[in-house]
Amino acid sequence: MRRGRFLLLAVLVGGCSGPGLQSDWERAHLSETVQEEAVAPPRYPRAADLLAIDVPGSAGFRFFVDGASVAVGRDRVVRYALVARSAQGAQNVTYEGIRCDSREYRIYAVGHGDGTWGGSPTAWQTLRGSAVAPARRALEHSYFCADALPVRDTGEALAALRSPRRSPDTGD
Repeated sequence: MRRGRFLLLAVLVGGCSGPGLQSDWERAHLSETVQEEAVAPPRYPRAADLLAIDVPGSAGFRFFVDGASVAVGRDRVVRYALVARSAQGAQNVTYEGIRCDSREYRIYAVGHGDGTWGGSPTAWQTLRGSAVAPARRALEHSYFCADALPVRDTGEALAALRSPRRSPDTGD
């Protein structure tokens, strides 16, 4: 009898450990893995569409998000054009994305002075640490990813830009 139980246990354990077998939970959640969408830069930002954002520690720069460029993809990435303007009037424009769940950002394209986009997408980079630009931290903490939850859609992202969900926080 003891040998029969041992044999039954060996068959059950052996049958469950074969390669390629997945539990119900694994099968259900594997489909949740979302591939990043292929994106093209939006039209170049227009002054009428710029929404000012509050960025603590911005050292003489003002920051804006082009409201017409804001999009929340099926891949849960919040994408936007960011405009950084110095007190002297110089500006940098980038098309970026933020992943709230992993606290990462990526630059997809860089704006040129003639109103065109250029460059290649960067790798995903962490939003943690002091080397991260204050504007990206503000967008994550106060606008797009409050409590590490991404805005659900473009309307919610635009509403957050007009009225942040919590005060800007640039600390970890």
